Amino acid sequence: MAAIHVPQTGIVDYKVVAEKYAEKFQQLGGEIFLGHTVKGIKNINGISTIETSRGDFQTKLTINCAGLYSDKVAQMNQKESLDVKIIPFRGEYYKIKKEREYLVKNLIYPVPDPNFPFLGVHFTRMMKGGVEAGPNAVLAFQREGYKRSQVNFGELSETLAWPGFQKVAAKYWKTGFGELYRSFSKTAFTHALKELIPDIQESDLVDGGAGVRAQACDKTGGLLDDFSIKENEFSINVLNAPSPAATSSLSIGDTVSELALKRF
Repeated sequence: MAAIHVPQTGIVDYKVVAEKYAEKFQQLGGEIFLGHTVKGIKNINGISTIETSRGDFQTKLTINCAGLYSDKVAQMNQKESLDVKIIPFRGEYYKIKKEREYLVKNLIYPVPDPNFPFLGVHFTRMMKGGVEAGPNAVLAFQREGYKRSQVNFGELSETLAWPGFQKVAAKYWKTGFGELYRSFSKTAFTHALKELIPDIQESDLVDGGAGVRAQACDKTGGLLDDFSIKENEFSINVLNAPSPAATSSLSIGDTVSELALKRF
């Protein structure tokens, strides 16, 4: 019916951005340790000992940006129960066949539903060529459930037992089943894409990748749609960082660093 054209909109290869962040951090004397699973945190006399799968680290302040596990790490640093839980939602994509990529000359997004912190299916031109279409938003059966077949019954039971998720499911179950239907039906997925580009055909789509969104949900059934940074005596916890978190990453970093500097 109508659209807004924003010619300034652009994209970047965010892996390259992250690698540049790491490079600059290391140039300033910082160290990066990969593959360290946090097992627990002990706080004694103002010092936090972070126990990991590859040894312990000590610090006066923990800054937690653990994404899908941010609530777990935050809980390790406080005695009272956390009032939010991370609910993993998998977003599945298709790619547009090479010979039909001419249909998409820009980034094309729908008007979002104000009830949900999800963008809805959209079209994205990629840095290295190609066009992605999607994603849907379906409940993942484990925090790193990038495939339908991946199930962690412990993590799934935690999600289903969370009062906030139960409220969301009770209120929006029809929407949830619609998303799930699109997950299994390429025809239904194509129908959703046709609302943005009527000429798109099911035969234009090939399987793409998937991502998992770390969606914070509070006890009242609220799906947080804004950044959420919570502090306690021992830590600063980034509990929710939805899109445009990548675009805003430098600003988020400034905010977190200002909070940290006030401690010293």
